[in-house]
Amino acid sequence: MSHFQPVALHHASRLINHGPTVLVTSRSQDGTRRNIMAAAWSMPVEFTPPRIAIVIDKKTFTRELVSESGVFGVCIPGVALADLTWAVGSHSGSEGDKFARWGIETVAGPVLGVPLIEQGCAAWFECRLLPEAHTEQAYDTSFGEIVAAAADERVFSNGRWSFRDDNRALQTIHHLGAGSFVHAGSVIQARPLD
Repeated sequence: MSHFQPVALHHASRLINHGPTVLVTSRSQDGTRRNIMAAAWSMPVEFTPPRIAIVIDKKTFTRELVSESGVFGVCIPGVALADLTWAVGSHSGSEGDKFARWGIETVAGPVLGVPLIEQGCAAWFECRLLPEAHTEQAYDTSFGEIVAAAADERVFSNGRWSFRDDNRALQTIHHLGAGSFVHAGSVIQARPLD
């Protein structure tokens, strides 16, 4: 049973504004090739329509597929997927299908049909690549418009994250380098200073 519920697009930026490591999924135009990679650098850049920036090296198989198809997915792994996140970020998709290699189950995105991961992830969204010739040739940064978003209601609902002891496996991870991650489980509430 999936605990994923749609996220209103005006709340989509909240899914990554705290800087989690993400999994970028991609597929070829004809759907015969697919890939998944880890990315530590992504951020919202617009509210309406919701847009993101994400660093995908120009020389990677993922970038090739995204450029070809014009679409990609962003999945936000929880603590339970730290090992898998490190694995897919450490191997090239040109070596073979990483979904098959590690038995990663996917669902098809509701708008663009990109492969998305729910098992072990806190949230996902589908993006349409925003083509910009100069940026695509000069930089590793890609821009996308979020067209659909969903999150596991056990950790994100009503437009807000809720990190608690009982949902640790779904708490987002943040890459420190060399396979070390921290998770976003310690929440403090600010008090008004007025």
